[in-house]
Amino acid sequence: MLGTRKIAASLVMGFASMMTFAPSTASAAGGDTAAVGAKAPDFSLPSQEDKQVSLSDYKGKWVVLYFYPKDMTTGCTIEAHNFQRDLPKYDALNAVVLGVSLDTVESHKTFCTKDTLTFKLLADPDHKVIDAYGVPLMTRGTNSFAKRDTFLISPKGKIVKFWEVSDVQTHSDDVLAEIAADKK
Repeated sequence: MLGTRKIAASLVMGFASMMTFAPSTASAAGGDTAAVGAKAPDFSLPSQEDKQVSLSDYKGKWVVLYFYPKDMTTGCTIEAHNFQRDLPKYDALNAVVLGVSLDTVESHKTFCTKDTLTFKLLADPDHKVIDAYGVPLMTRGTNSFAKRDTFLISPKGKIVKFWEVSDVQTHSDDVLAEIAADKK
C-alpha cells in the first residue's frame, strides 16, 4: 500500500511539474533566434485540418507566429483562448494568428474541437520551424516542448517584433497594440 502511494504521489508531482514547463534543460537546436528586421523564414506545416499551411499563404498580412509548449495545458489554453477572443480585432488589422507546437495534427484537432479554436494550429513534431526560428526546446524527462515565444511578421515578410512570453493573460493585447502602432 505504501509503495502504491509513493508511485501515485510521484506521478502527481511529475505531472504537476510538467504542467509548469519549467525547463530542466533548454536548447535552441536551430541556433540563434530569428532576428527582428530579418526576413522571416518561410515554412509549410500541417494544421489541425491536416492541410499544409505556409507563411507565403499570408503575404500582404500581418502574421502572429506564436510558439507554445503543449496543447490542452493551462497556460497554453489561456493564451489560445485570448487569441481566439481577439480574432475579430486581428481581422480588422489585416492579421492572422498561427500557433506552433511539437504536438501532432491529431492533438491539435482535439484541442481545437474541445476549446472551440478556429485559428490555425500547426504541427511541428520534428521541430523544423521551431529550429528555423531558433525557438529553444525545454526538456522535462524524456519530453520536449517549445518555449513560449512569439514573432510578429509584417505584410512584407519581415520580423518586426519578438516576445519571450511571460504573461499569457496580456500577451494577445500586447501583440494587438504592437500591430496597431506599427501600422501608423
